[in-house]
Amino acid sequence: MGHGHAHDHDHDHDSAAGGDVRPALDLAVPDAELAPGDLSRRGFLRSAGLLGAGAATTVLASGTPAFAGGHDHGPGGDHGRTGEFQWLAGDHHIHTQYSSDAMYRVVDQARHARAYGLDWMVVTDHGSAAHAKIGVEKVNPDIVAARAQLKDLLIYQGLEWNIPAAEHATVFVHPGRNEVAVLKEFENAFDGSVKNAGDSAPANEALAIAGIKFLGEAVRKRRVEGALFLANHPARRGIDSPHEIRAWRDADPSVAIGMEGAPGHQAAGLPGGGRNRGYYDNSPSAASFPGYPLESYRTWGGFDWMTATVGGLWDSLLAEGRAWWISANSDSHVNYLDTSQRGPDSNFDLNGRHDDPVYGPLLSTAGDYWPGQYSRTHVGASSFSYGSVMDGLRAGRVWVDHGGLIKALDVRARVAGDRRRDSGTPLGGVLRVKRGTVVEVTIDIDLADIPNWSQFVPVLARVDVIAGRVTGPVADRDAFTAPNTKVVKSFEVAKGTGKVSFTYSFGRVDQPFYLRVRGTDGKRSQPGLMGAAVDPFGPALDVTGAADPWEDLWFYANPIWILPQ
Repeated sequence: MGHGHAHDHDHDHDSAAGGDVRPALDLAVPDAELAPGDLSRRGFLRSAGLLGAGAATTVLASGTPAFAGGHDHGPGGDHGRTGEFQWLAGDHHIHTQYSSDAMYRVVDQARHARAYGLDWMVVTDHGSAAHAKIGVEKVNPDIVAARAQLKDLLIYQGLEWNIPAAEHATVFVHPGRNEVAVLKEFENAFDGSVKNAGDSAPANEALAIAGIKFLGEAVRKRRVEGALFLANHPARRGIDSPHEIRAWRDADPSVAIGMEGAPGHQAAGLPGGGRNRGYYDNSPSAASFPGYPLESYRTWGGFDWMTATVGGLWDSLLAEGRAWWISANSDSHVNYLDTSQRGPDSNFDLNGRHDDPVYGPLLSTAGDYWPGQYSRTHVGASSFSYGSVMDGLRAGRVWVDHGGLIKALDVRARVAGDRRRDSGTPLGGVLRVKRGTVVEVTIDIDLADIPNWSQFVPVLARVDVIAGRVTGPVADRDAFTAPNTKVVKSFEVAKGTGKVSFTYSFGRVDQPFYLRVRGTDGKRSQPGLMGAAVDPFGPALDVTGAADPWEDLWFYANPIWILPQ
């Protein structure tokens, strides 16, 4: 499975996001009016607890293995169908001249994204009064024009939502005639900046939940073909509490799907800049969740503390059985070593945009990289289309890397010994087996074989298998540890080119668990925050002003669940 897709055929830029699924989800359509396939899907979704007010949000709900998601391609929905996917690289967090603190044209970001190997991207200008008033409409013609100019790049319109009572998030929708209207209504009604709802108050937390539900309703009413939410830089300021993250997911699991596992602004940690990777320069404030340790305000190997800590917050969600995915992106505003500056006579407050950039001095202290230059989110999609990428994201068929550490990754949970080409459960899926079955994970990696954008071929040194028991919903919704999760196996990589494969057996399984995989160039490691017995060689805490991102490369993959029955 290589990166990329054929460029010599017509691409369906307007295919529906899982269009074959939505009639089954639309409860306003009677069973009798459904096609046989949709009726079958609705029956499956009902039996799995995915439809109606009682939809489950965990693997274990009332003793029945089930996942929330409201879509046929998500966890549990793979249901034996693994197939082979196109792995399309992308970036869901990119700013343009329609953000007050950015400067590039849409086409500038899009051309660079394509040149750096991306297949899809999302324009996410900041939610603000000016953006809500005029920016949503103004950026759309630029996006439409870029779509026409770069037909081999999928360009979504979204925004960076100021989540009421919390941090920021990417929100984006499937292209269509209502993309502007839905985003504009959403921003005006639910943006924390526009509504002056930034404080950590219960009413503001409720407004965030209402915003996520609004997006889900827009899909169910067929105003847009799909809508997704991912929390951005979640640990940066400590204000995304564990119970808020759980509440976002519960509000609509078909919309609220995950968080940035690694933030953008990765160039900010370069020596001499005096900043931290990701601009994670903060300390606790009155709005911060008091339980978070001081270490959570920094990145670890460029990754957010919530993701980087084995047995930490991400694992606590996965141990509940919650399908909560990670991504990586650029958060590109102003890019390192570029030679541009904002149009000199810009009046953002009046126009909702900066004037087009012009030639300027070398940006030697800028903290960002171009989309795809350093961070990439790889999505297993059934085709090159807007809907298929959104389906793949929703399903968790996602792995992320920094610096082109590896070329391709295939992780499968399997019944031991089953090596059929289409066997095994891929990332984001659920493998259901009889109790006592021997289960293993296979990891197939295409190693990097061309120089990355810092002019060297990365060398993968180690691959870690992480696993933890699924224990069901927690009593304390602010819990952020998973005591049963740890690194169960590390593989040293003995070659520098070609392909490598690893297999790890979990033996005969009788309890539900999940697994996830990460890898590193091995240049910076330290025992994890939960101790060496849990994570002996985890990512190291990034040093302020001395964290060269190219000398500390990692990949992370989303989880797979194993449910013995």
